[in-house]
Amino acid sequence: MHTQAGAPVSRRRFLALSAGGAAAGAAALSGCAMQVSTGVSGSGETVTLMVKPEDIAPELIRQCQKDTGITIKTVQHDITKLIAMLTSGSPPDLVRAVGAVDTAYYAARDVMEELDPYFAKSSVLREADLDPVNDLWRFDGRTQGRGPRYGMAKDFSQDSMYWYNTSTFDKAGVDYPSETEPVTFEAWLDDAKRLVQRKQGQTTVFGGSYSGLTRATLMASTTASAGGSLFSDDFSRVDFTSPEARKALAWYIDYCKTKVGPSLIQPDPNGWDGPTYQAGRMAMTNSGYWLGGMINTDRKLAPVSRLAPAPMFDGGRRVSPCQGGTGMWMPRKARNKDAAWRVFEWFFGEAPAKARACGGWGIPTLKSLRPLMPAETEYQKRTLKAQEAELKHFSVVAFTPYTTADSFDALFNQIAPAAMKGEISVDTVAGRLNSAINEQLKRGKEQVG
Repeated sequence: MHTQAGAPVSRRRFLALSAGGAAAGAAALSGCAMQVSTGVSGSGETVTLMVKPEDIAPELIRQCQKDTGITIKTVQHDITKLIAMLTSGSPPDLVRAVGAVDTAYYAARDVMEELDPYFAKSSVLREADLDPVNDLWRFDGRTQGRGPRYGMAKDFSQDSMYWYNTSTFDKAGVDYPSETEPVTFEAWLDDAKRLVQRKQGQTTVFGGSYSGLTRATLMASTTASAGGSLFSDDFSRVDFTSPEARKALAWYIDYCKTKVGPSLIQPDPNGWDGPTYQAGRMAMTNSGYWLGGMINTDRKLAPVSRLAPAPMFDGGRRVSPCQGGTGMWMPRKARNKDAAWRVFEWFFGEAPAKARACGGWGIPTLKSLRPLMPAETEYQKRTLKAQEAELKHFSVVAFTPYTTADSFDALFNQIAPAAMKGEISVDTVAGRLNSAINEQLKRGKEQVG
């Protein structure tokens, strides 16, 4: 399946290509450059990164020049432009992507450089030091989580976890969830129904928000929690009518229907959970450790906030995946690979990585950097204890290589609201989702060839 050396990538493989996911920016940290790589250099060269503005701030670009001697040139992350650059044979040197949903997609289309030889020689990014979350960036030609490494996450959270505000629980007379033992999804929704506050038919305080980073990762993760898999063994089909996937879908439809939290039929006016939770208008938010970066800056909010484990279904299994894992990959046709790897090492293992670890906006993806996670205040110590306990339950929930999360979500968002409004049954919506998404997966499989 590999392309011939120097041959441009087939445009057919990139039809309907799209990618998404938010990434928090990294703050520059002066005077903290760690050990320097051996085996590759690149001083005096220029490396082109296709990233979003928040991925690498101007001061970090300047610091890269100072630390490595390499000039970084950035290109705005744009799928159409990426396709054009890849198909013309002149891609960027490094490209940002969301590991959980993009790795299998790009790797199956044979455009990613295998990075194992680089990791093997690196004294900065040692394989033994890589957090298991980096397995999101592996793909063996069939299943994500195994095989060659194609990239690395800059930081991560276990995105099925949730924060809760103890003051809203106190007001409603609801017991706090455990910070070490998972509640069931059924119990989570029951709590949300008790915590929601309404006035004149309008929701004034959301009982809880639970929609995952994307509906694609939400459905894959909750189906895994129910004990099954959303995708067939070869990832070419979904089956929402399987007992486990139907249980996950029915739970989410019920969550939306009861209007205890934001959804397609009851959008959050703020567009995301952060400001709503900060304003005391949300009792529980399905946001992982990363939201602690915001919570910690609010002296009123931090003492009443707790981080709880990912829920699980009654009779299911305990899984706590990462639904993001944003990082970078190197195109197979990149022209400046050694210098690109040096920037990769610097970004993922040196000053920027150290700054991210200190900031509390994500868990470091190098185990050796975990001691830098904030643990000064009682709130931070409590959060860290809950997070460290949850790390034991991390696992990769593999995603299909035959569609993108955005394309999956577009169909889900078109089909599911009728069930959320009670106009059609869960079984009807399951059948419609199967028809539409399986047609999309079939086309994607044909593109890969």
